Amino acid sequence: MKMPKRIIVGVTGASGVVYGQRALRALREAGVETHLVISKAAELTLRYELDSTASALADSADFRYAAGDIGAPISSGSFQTDGMLIAPCSVRTMSEIASGVTGSLLTRAADVVLKERRRLVLMVRETPFHLGHLRTMTQLTEMGAVIAPPLPAFYAEPQTIDDLVDQSVGRVLDLFDVATPLAKRWGEDLENGRR
Repeated sequence: MKMPKRIIVGVTGASGVVYGQRALRALREAGVETHLVISKAAELTLRYELDSTASALADSADFRYAAGDIGAPISSGSFQTDGMLIAPCSVRTMSEIASGVTGSLLTRAADVVLKERRRLVLMVRETPFHLGHLRTMTQLTEMGAVIAPPLPAFYAEPQTIDDLVDQSVGRVLDLFDVATPLAKRWGEDLENGRR
C-alpha cells in the first residue's frame, strides 16, 4: 500500500509567516497531506503580520499539533513522512535543531526528520548573519538539512509581494518534488536575456 505524500510544516515566530501560510495552501492544492506545528511566537507574528490566528492557519492543514505535544505522531521516526519545511525559520529554532537539544514539538519533529535521513528545509529569516549563524547553517547542512532563505528572484519579474512569496515557496516545494504552478522557471516560463 502506497503512503500518501506527507509533509510536516513548522511555522516559527520569525518575520514572514506568509511563507508558511502560502506553503500550506499550495500543498493542499497539490494533494499533499500536511502536519502543522506552530510555535508560540508564531501565534504573535500571525496576528501582527497577517491579522490572523493560529486557528485560521490550521484550517489549511490536514493535522495540527500543539507545540508542547511531544507525544504527537510527528515526534517519532516510525511515523513516515517525506520531510519537513520550516517556513519561516527563526534563528532560535535553527540553533535548537543544530544542537539536538529540542525543547518543543517543532524542533523535535525536525530532529526526527534529520535522524531518519528525510528532507528538512529551513526558510531561515534573518539578516545580516553573524559568524555564529553561518556556522550553525554549515553544521545543519552537514547534518543533511537544506538552508533556503526566502530571497527574491527578480528574474521572475515579480509585480506584487504575492509574486515574491509564490516564487520562494514554489522553489522550496520543488525540493520535496511537489509540483506547483507557483515558481516561474528559467528556460520555460522565462527567457529574458536569451532573445
